[in-house]
Amino acid sequence: MTQLENAKKGIITKEMKEAALREGLEPETLRAGIESGEIVLPCNINHRNCTPIAVGKGLSTKVNANIGTSDAYPEIEKELEKLKAAIEAGAHSVMDLSTGGDIDASRKSIINASPVMVGTVPLYQAMVEAVQQGKKIVEMTEDDIFHAIEKHCKDGVDFITVHCGVTRDVIEELKARGRVMDIVSRGGSFMTAWILHNEKENPLYEQYDRLLEIAKKYDVTLSLGDGLRPGCLEDASDAPQIKELIVLGGLVKRAREAGVQVMVEGPGHMPLDQIQANVKLEKNLCYNAPFYVLGPIVTDVAPGYDHITSAIGGAIAAWSGADFLCYVTPAEHLGLPTAEDVREGVIASRIAAHAADIVKGVKTAREWDLEMAKARKSLDWEKQIKLALDPVKASRLRKEKNTEDQECCTMCGKFCAYKIISQYLGVAYKGSCN
Repeated sequence: MTQLENAKKGIITKEMKEAALREGLEPETLRAGIESGEIVLPCNINHRNCTPIAVGKGLSTKVNANIGTSDAYPEIEKELEKLKAAIEAGAHSVMDLSTGGDIDASRKSIINASPVMVGTVPLYQAMVEAVQQGKKIVEMTEDDIFHAIEKHCKDGVDFITVHCGVTRDVIEELKARGRVMDIVSRGGSFMTAWILHNEKENPLYEQYDRLLEIAKKYDVTLSLGDGLRPGCLEDASDAPQIKELIVLGGLVKRAREAGVQVMVEGPGHMPLDQIQANVKLEKNLCYNAPFYVLGPIVTDVAPGYDHITSAIGGAIAAWSGADFLCYVTPAEHLGLPTAEDVREGVIASRIAAHAADIVKGVKTAREWDLEMAKARKSLDWEKQIKLALDPVKASRLRKEKNTEDQECCTMCGKFCAYKIISQYLGVAYKGSCN
């Protein structure tokens, strides 16, 4: 049985117990959340070394890192380096978005090496294999798509992005309304091109029961992709985006009824003042399904710094109720990220997630900040480094900016505020800043 089927029968699985312990919750609380569909626990039965991590309502905000080969950089070893960087930086999941080299080998290597959940977009491989066979992308068959899905699920992928909501009606809405950037989602553009060329309905929508059957077989969580997510601020919250979201709401309900876990993906590029409304809309239209957002990126003019623009949007989205943040790296819009780009992207996204968790009422988040405040007051540098979200960088900067015997930092030195105020408030102060 799937985690959802077990939850519906009142059964608390081993994976539920482990995930609940990680959140500091009672296992029954987690089970009830999975039963309602407000929480998902992506754990493919064939991903043997996967650490159970839950996503959804009442839990800490999770962070995903995208990796994967391309035609220009097909080396699997580089992607495994990125996987290691993502895990060390604290990512809760990775997505293998490979489109170059040996895609099967890349996926299997990442799954075998990853202690956290792994996601993929099977449509990418179906598209690549069609081209390798001398066909056009639009000439791939429905069976080609479902063959790729089955292969990914069998290999142990914990969740898959499937662009089921890009229907003929949604595309007509897009054509009628128009956009500045049309479609920026790779999966969304592939699916749209296929539908228009073949003059058929989206097979992932039309044969949704076939998709559910495969997902249920391996207990794979469906991540319903936002194929019409906005690629610039001007296109945010338009009719095509919302129409697709309405379609996804109906598919969420059908997945749950079939015993398949499901979450929903969201934008994208979006102005600050639209983020909260978009999160609330997803929760209302999609029966409170966990919301997985890319960014959102809050300005279009900062290439090279989009890990920052997305962290700003991610903090607001998570505070508003989003459950899962997909990182954005400094290389976004510019090229394939390096391992260091991956690390920076994960850290930025984790900062956003933690900032939101503080105000979402995640108990351990507020306690973490309090412990840091106490360590700073006592000038306990060792503890400050240990508590840092990025202890590696914090330790490096501490050593670069201060001498070994420097009790205070070089910003204030003997004029340290902590030292001065402790003398007048009568608080014991240990150490010297002279």
